[in-house]
Amino acid sequence: MPVYNYKALKADGGADAGVIDADSPKDARLKLKGRHLHVTDLKTVGGEDKPGAPPKRRSFFARSRPEQIAMLTRQMATLLGSGIPMIGALSAIIDQVEYRDLKAALMGVREKVSGGGTLSEAMAGQPIYFGDLFVNMVRAGEAGGNLDKVLFRVADYLHAQNRTRAKVMAALTYPIIMVVIGVGVVTVLLTYVVPKIMEVIQKQGKAALPLPTEILLAASGFMAKYWWLLLAIGIGLAIVYAQAKATKAGRLWIDTQKLRIPILGNLIKKAAISRFAMTFATLLESGLPVLEAMGVVRKVVDNALLAETLDMVRQKVAEGADIATPLKHSKVFPPVVGYMISVGEESGRLEELLKKTAEAYDEEVEVAAQKMTALLEPMMIVFMAVVVGFIVLAILLPILQMSNI
Repeated sequence: MPVYNYKALKADGGADAGVIDADSPKDARLKLKGRHLHVTDLKTVGGEDKPGAPPKRRSFFARSRPEQIAMLTRQMATLLGSGIPMIGALSAIIDQVEYRDLKAALMGVREKVSGGGTLSEAMAGQPIYFGDLFVNMVRAGEAGGNLDKVLFRVADYLHAQNRTRAKVMAALTYPIIMVVIGVGVVTVLLTYVVPKIMEVIQKQGKAALPLPTEILLAASGFMAKYWWLLLAIGIGLAIVYAQAKATKAGRLWIDTQKLRIPILGNLIKKAAISRFAMTFATLLESGLPVLEAMGVVRKVVDNALLAETLDMVRQKVAEGADIATPLKHSKVFPPVVGYMISVGEESGRLEELLKKTAEAYDEEVEVAAQKMTALLEPMMIVFMAVVVGFIVLAILLPILQMSNI
């Protein structure tokens, strides 16, 4: 049954919009008419997957909504664990979803399941909201007959990832805001304020200007005259970065350099290792084979260098090696990760020790984020104070010089 996005007018003249499933556009209009709505726009959401068709592209306006997905996954696990049938559980979830794009996706999932497909197959058709990790874990839960327990694990995993992501974003927010404000203030001063003040000063006397004032005038003149060049350089660098990241070699080089950035690189690496350990543990607990689990894990580390390292480890494991030895020899992952995995393999408690590793690195991410913020905050303040102080000094010096004359 197709799913439609609609816009309509209520009986009182107010606007309404939402999602509805129906056999045809005519049936959709009849259903909406039964709700006393006058349809002004009706569009099909998505469409049936055809054999050989290219994979669906992510819509520009679509969002993955990880927090919402985590909450809905836990609710669905609870409903299934209570004995509610799959279609009923999906319907209950759909009824409480606020976002139209997510509601449409879940309606598509319900339609495929009601048509005889499995939940994992239906979710695989919505890659924006349900990634490879989600789909593979659901497939393992279906095969093992413990789908509700697996969904609880997925929900726990998603909540943990959301917390780690929030910590990293919180650590980066303050420096980014400071840089944006600082660049904005300096740009306004050099482009608008300084030229007007300097014009008045230059009219008052013909004495040679102090060196700081000359430097400030040169910088201000350059920005006023060649601002378009600076903008073009910025856009050009952004395009080059995007083009380089689109290639395998370029992405590998960029991600390698990210890990070498002082302070920030350490934070990025620890967050990636935390994701690796937690994801690997969750997949193994759900019953996925090691090789299949490693194939999924490489996609969530979000770093080409770490992903390439995991590909190498996966190849060695396929040839008969253990996991820990090639991981330790890679020199990319910290030695402690390899030793923890080695102990887990030898004791048969690999999932448990991977979770402990993830928890340890999650704490380290929090500590590293706090340290980075504590270090960058005074550095940014001092830098801004020096820049603004230089501008003020360059303006005051000729004024003082004229007063002495």
